[in-house]
Amino acid sequence: MKRRPRKLGKYRIGKRLGTGGFATVYQARDTVEGVPVALKVPHVDLVHGSALEDFRREIRLTASLEHPNILSLKNADVVDGRLVVAYPLGDETLGDRMRRRIAVSTCLDLIGQMLAALAYAHSRRVIHCDVKPENLILFHGNRLRLTDFGIARVALRTMPASGSGTVGYVAPEQAMGKPSFRSDVFSAGLVAFRLLSGQLPEWPFEWPLPGTARLRQKVPATFVKFLQRALRVDHRKRFRDGAAMASAFEDVLPATLRFLARKRRR
Repeated sequence: MKRRPRKLGKYRIGKRLGTGGFATVYQARDTVEGVPVALKVPHVDLVHGSALEDFRREIRLTASLEHPNILSLKNADVVDGRLVVAYPLGDETLGDRMRRRIAVSTCLDLIGQMLAALAYAHSRRVIHCDVKPENLILFHGNRLRLTDFGIARVALRTMPASGSGTVGYVAPEQAMGKPSFRSDVFSAGLVAFRLLSGQLPEWPFEWPLPGTARLRQKVPATFVKFLQRALRVDHRKRFRDGAAMASAFEDVLPATLRFLARKRRR
């Protein structure tokens, strides 16, 4: 007997896209608008008290961010007693895309889009706290959008610190409960390093990092220095925020593109 598709209000639930500590994300279809969506549904046992308020805070936070490289909120509602949030459905995560070969020029474009999103979020005093390939969604035409501000912190001194984040991409000081804009810079640097080298550096992050030799074959020394600054263990020696990192990226990009052009000619 064919299993009937599950429904949650106007949403027909499809396959599960991923599960985190707070919610599960499904591929779903909005049966009213007739469009596919990514549906985020908090775990039942967590939707109460402070956890519920955290989720509501994420909704308000995401709704306030309007940028081409940040995943927009489509709809938020309480359906059958459950809080659900719908987002536009992308093609895949950057993590999925990394399983296949990516041209260096495409990597540079994706890094630029990631940094544009981070610069905007930081300009709004929002620390993301979980920049990683799985939170970067690809849409048609290689449009990259940063998502999941569920553990982001508004950068005010009165806000409590968070040691949250994803192991492998979290900055050392964030792991100690002291996140800042520079923590997001570190995480973005790790994403960029992995994109170009194929390897994810690990603690104690001593240079040359594993994968540096391959990195130097793909980009010039100026770009390697750019990444090295983003990945300083001492947060005071990194770029101060996403805007500063994005500006530095734009400074080294022309020379990097010339480097790639010379390699192609050879």
